[in-house]
Amino acid sequence: MPVFVVANPKGGVGKSTLATNLAGYLAARGYAVMLGDADRQQSSRTWLDLRPVGLPEISTWEVSHDDVVRPPKGTTHVVLDTPAGLSGKRLDEVMKIADRVLVPLQPSIFDIHATHDFLQQLAANRRSSRVGIGVVGMRTREGTIATDQLRTFLGGLNVPLLTFLRDTQNYVHLAAHGLSLWDVASSRFERDVEQWQPIITWIN
Repeated sequence: MPVFVVANPKGGVGKSTLATNLAGYLAARGYAVMLGDADRQQSSRTWLDLRPVGLPEISTWEVSHDDVVRPPKGTTHVVLDTPAGLSGKRLDEVMKIADRVLVPLQPSIFDIHATHDFLQQLAANRRSSRVGIGVVGMRTREGTIATDQLRTFLGGLNVPLLTFLRDTQNYVHLAAHGLSLWDVASSRFERDVEQWQPIITWIN
């Protein structure tokens, strides 16, 4: 059962946007997907509550009587939306179960430096040799100084930059209705779907 972890210790970088759309893609492919939300804000859980009936189903944790959480029976793929401040033992626990870690990162100098130590922690983790780690540039525009800074930064860490996702209100509008890019058929979203192709290739 592949486990895809979306993580960055900094808040507000787009973790829930990435997690919900990844879950939506997997569900649209016919997989039995669980979207687990470990963030205090519970943005991904709110998105699930808003999700219309009739779309490909995405489940959440099952909580047992002893407060142990686990994927529902039959789950084939797991997406975890992790909290800000993820580090230490909590990060170790996540790395034990992760197959892929996607790190959303906005190309501002403040976000880049705040994420630097986290990427080093991931790379240094003893399980990192079996876990794929990739960065997704969030709310970006190709050809800007900011995106060039992001490429330069990652070049020194040996962590692949998978793709850039543009700064668009499309994600905001979709999230407000519990939708992902894969739940709508409109030319309005074609560019966004195209930007997701490197992520899809990487997770597969």
